[in-house]
Amino acid sequence: MEGISDIRIVGMDETRPPRIRKEPYIDLCFRLSHKVPLDWCRDFTALQSKQVFPSKINTDECLYIETWVRLPSEIAGQLQMLKNTIKECNASYIRKIEASQRDRDSGNDELLKAEGPQGDLNRIIAGLDFSE
Repeated sequence: MEGISDIRIVGMDETRPPRIRKEPYIDLCFRLSHKVPLDWCRDFTALQSKQVFPSKINTDECLYIETWVRLPSEIAGQLQMLKNTIKECNASYIRKIEASQRDRDSGNDELLKAEGPQGDLNRIIAGLDFSE
């Protein structure tokens, strides 16, 4: 099973090859290694919104990065910038998950400190062994 830290660009979207438009710009659509969580998509798009050539991920698919450049010579630089943003986004997403787990665990610790019958019940439930 692939996780957040495994997210990377693995190629181009075969159904949408790069095209040179007359405006002039080149549409690019990169394929990710696997579908990403919706929150990850939103974080990525937010990080990309201020770039020279902004990129986005369609939140219906969560699998393709859509971007553009003006010249073919800018494609390699755009790809490298996207790779760096993906690493940053992965690290940020993992930090958010860890913080959420710490907050949840902190709340569980408070339940174990409760007094009276509810505290007794909380400690019994926490001590149950669900292994085979």
